[in-house]
Parts: sequence; structure tokens; C-alpha cells
Amino acid sequence: MRTSAAGSPERRLVRRLGGAALQRGFTLIELMVVVLIVALASGMVAISLRDTQGIALEREGQRLAALLEYARAQSRLQGTAVRWRATRNGFALEGLNKPVPEQPWLSEDTRVLDVLPHKPVTQSADLDTLATLALGPEPVLTPQSVLLVSRQTPGNPVRVATDGVRPFAVVPANGVAPANAGRTP
Repeated sequence: MRTSAAGSPERRLVRRLGGAALQRGFTLIELMVVVLIVALASGMVAISLRDTQGIALEREGQRLAALLEYARAQSRLQGTAVRWRATRNGFALEGLNKPVPEQPWLSEDTRVLDVLPHKPVTQSADLDTLATLALGPEPVLTPQSVLLVSRQTPGNPVRVATDGVRPFAVVPANGVAPANAGRTP
């Protein structure tokens, strides 16, 4: 009968190999640690590959909403008509007592795709007058919106809109403003 008593040849072999002769696989803890490391690495890769153009366009929409609300408030305070106009590389606010220079877009890829409501097209109408919003001085405006798009991601537009009573806000691009658009919780 074989035993692993002190001094037996099998015991000396195990001691020389450091116990490696008895180990034949991985423990459950080792496998779980490897799976955790792989999950963390793949999560970090997913975060680093975010849609940076989409985020930049969303930021541009939030900036435009804030500027439109500023111009709307100034129009009511001054009692004068203020107009937002899309330009080739940005936009301009006209009619303020303190003139604001033409504002460029934060990203060179940002463009105005559409402005609602559409102005009636006449023979003398130029493109600049078609892409405008009237921001006051009346407290209630007609529903208005601006559709922004990036050249790099043309399928993901951002709409900045108001129903005429609520403030300008970024709303879903399909044009349907949610009931709480522009409200803060």
C-alpha cells in the first residue's frame, strides 16, 4: 500500500516541484477575476468610443437655446424686436441695444438644416431672411424651431424649439416637443 509518509519518494517529488504536480486547472476565483478584468477593459473601451460629434452637436443646441432665451428676454426688456438669423458660419442676433457680433458655431461642422416657421418665399426673398426667428417683444411667440446638423453625422440632427410660451429647449429631432420641454424638474 502506498502512503505519503515522511521520507517516501512520492512526497519528495511533490516537495521538489512545489505542489505543481497536483494542480490540474484554475479555481473559480481565478476565473472570476479574469472575467472581471475583461469586463472592465471592455467597458472602458466603450466609454472612450462615445459619439463625440453627437455630444458636440447636443452642446451646440443647448448653447443656442440659452442664447435664444437671452435674446427673447432682452427683447421684452427693451421693447424692441430682436431677430435671430442664421449665417454661413454661425448666427447673428439683430435688434439688441448692445450689438452682439456674429457668433460662430463651436464646431465647424455644425450647420442649420431647417428653421420653422417657414417664411413665404417671394421673388425678392434672399436665403438670409428665410432662416430667421422673431424673438419678441411680444411675450407669446409663434411656435419656432431650429434644426441643427453636423456634417460628420447627418443622420442625428438636434432641434432647438419653443411652443411660443415655454423657453427654448433641445427637443427630439422629430419635431414633437414633449410636454415638459424647457422645464426644469
